[in-house]
Amino acid sequence: MSIPNHQTIIAVDFDGTIVKDEYPKIGPPQLFAFSTLRKMQERGYRLILWTLRDGKKLDEAVAYCKENGVEFYAVNKNYPEEIVDNNSIRKLHADLFIDDRNIGGFLGWGKIHQLLFSEDAIEEPKKKGFFGFFK
Repeated sequence: MSIPNHQTIIAVDFDGTIVKDEYPKIGPPQLFAFSTLRKMQERGYRLILWTLRDGKKLDEAVAYCKENGVEFYAVNKNYPEEIVDNNSIRKLHADLFIDDRNIGGFLGWGKIHQLLFSEDAIEEPKKKGFFGFFK
């Protein structure tokens, strides 16, 4: 059984996760990143871009993702209408986090695709609390 989407919110990092880390430049896309992100959106997942980029560098990242067919539900905040004080870092509400700084490192988009969309591959990782925190 795959993860039910029920408006599941997934926070996704940019540098080192969606693209190879070449900050301050935008690196080439990680293999299967955009195809997996687009499929996540098609299945009803809410994607939040959660990155340390800000200002012009953040705008460039958002535009790059949009050029590759991915528009985020929110960027560096919990929902589109939220007003964020740029002088503070807040905890983000998300069901899952995809980040290259996870314990054990970045899984790769092929594995993430398998965990999210395989009919039988999710139960064992879910039992172990693998790939984020399941509610």
